[in-house]
Amino acid sequence: MTARDEVAERYERFALVEAPGRSALYAEWASGVAQDASACDVIGRLPPDRRQPPLVFALARLRGAPETGGYSAFAAWLVRHEDELVVDASVRSLQTNEPQRSAVLLPALAAIEGPIALIELGASAGLCLVPDRYSYRYGGAAHVGLDPAGGTSSVVLSCALRGDRVPDLRMPEIVWRAGLDLRPLDPSDPADRRFATALVWPGETGRAARIGAALEIASGEGLRIDAGDATDPSALAHLVDSAPSGATIVVTTPGLLPHVPRAGRERLFETLAGLRDRGGRGRGVDWVSLDPPALHDRWTTPVDPNGWPGFVLSLNGRVLAAADPLGAWLEWRAG
Repeated sequence: MTARDEVAERYERFALVEAPGRSALYAEWASGVAQDASACDVIGRLPPDRRQPPLVFALARLRGAPETGGYSAFAAWLVRHEDELVVDASVRSLQTNEPQRSAVLLPALAAIEGPIALIELGASAGLCLVPDRYSYRYGGAAHVGLDPAGGTSSVVLSCALRGDRVPDLRMPEIVWRAGLDLRPLDPSDPADRRFATALVWPGETGRAARIGAALEIASGEGLRIDAGDATDPSALAHLVDSAPSGATIVVTTPGLLPHVPRAGRERLFETLAGLRDRGGRGRGVDWVSLDPPALHDRWTTPVDPNGWPGFVLSLNGRVLAAADPLGAWLEWRAG
């Protein structure tokens, strides 16, 4: 398959499956690209792992691509600015910054005895490293409100509890936090902040404001986010060894694993298993993950991908819940 054909197929799939209901503009642009050989050739100049529609469209919008005038206006802009797009894609990659995911991670963290030293892999700007700085409003099967010790946060996350089981919901006690990312974003850097908000799809009401407020919180924390490969055992071990004594070390991978090639995933699984089992030789490590149900088979609880709604929230491989990939709802299934 040529690069042109690969781009056309990817963008047609995005237009038909992923964009509808989330962004009418992105659906229009992707549908146009899929049928436009010139546009496919421009995007085909990018490395294969930088051709994702949300990344390409975000970079284009940052450069001033017109959001009015239909696909023809976007296509004309794309051809005129292809060299700039290639340069931007060489330094930027798709990095989902979604603090809303903290609403479905929190029940897993609540199941772990603290205090907690929190490590996020694929941390980006670290917006899921500060779950104890947000406020939560759970509804549905139970109505629970949680706030930081100082009162209501500038970021208030709403999450629907589905089903008839309700998890233990309490604020985790996090005493140390650090992240690892191939290309960390600095929440206090204006360029990184613009990029983080540009990754929000047009039409996603309220999300850009939520991310902007979360960036403010993360900026004030002075987060440590190391540049490195999450599948490199030494990079993760370095963070684990840096955690303070007396704290339970928790590694999270919310939405990361789909972006990691299979060989890297397997290497990471083995590393996490080794860290988990080293309790007799040092501190063990707990692992919280949020993954698509068909991605791997490392869960200790059976998962049927065909009938599973959303993603799988797990703790050390044990399935806790079905959850919305971006944290809008949770269906507790532990036990």
